[in-house]
Amino acid sequence: MTSIKPALAIAARAEIARRTEALFRQSGALRAGHFLLKSGRHSDAYLEKFAVLADPAATSELCAFWAAAHRDGAGAPTVDLVAGPTTGGVILAFETGRQLGTPAIFAEEVKAADGSTHREFRRGFRIAPGQRVLLVDDILTTGGSLLAMIPAVEAMGGDIVECAVLVDRSGGMATLRSPGTGRVYPLRSLWAMDLPTYEPGAATCPRCAVGLPVHAPGSAGAAPVG
Repeated sequence: MTSIKPALAIAARAEIARRTEALFRQSGALRAGHFLLKSGRHSDAYLEKFAVLADPAATSELCAFWAAAHRDGAGAPTVDLVAGPTTGGVILAFETGRQLGTPAIFAEEVKAADGSTHREFRRGFRIAPGQRVLLVDDILTTGGSLLAMIPAVEAMGGDIVECAVLVDRSGGMATLRSPGTGRVYPLRSLWAMDLPTYEPGAATCPRCAVGLPVHAPGSAGAAPVG
């Protein structure tokens, strides 16, 4: 009897991952080509997240998975606020908040006098001390966007319940550690995928080896993968 619920949970997560992948493919977000990534490495595939976020129905369905995970047995939200960093995170936070019936806010990147950057909430955005906060974002690689936002939530006294992303490309990160307080927060994705990357050059990159031109992600050199 005790193994039934865990088995059902595993099956549910697998189905959510399958559906998330299907939505990315249907929207043309999974692109094939020869890409130069921000890291300087090359890849033969890339996720163009805005192809999904431009589709309101797909975005709503994806956010519904998060909303369902943060309701109690009576359907009431178990979080008080949804927050997101970056443009994609803003869209996802507001749609998730709409479905849960909670406020949604976002933090903007601010440059300090010494050239460093951090994230701050706009005036008018407020987190009351002790409010339960769900952080959402689109694609996780290093977790940098969420990590930059966590101190802003902590500074206002928010209690971060979970960090949630659509797709995990980190290789399996399960938690995020606050750069300010050292607190560790759970991290969950709808879909985890492994897109291999390569050092540039014919000896290490298969696309370089056959002489294919390299493009920036989102350029005309990308073709949707069905």
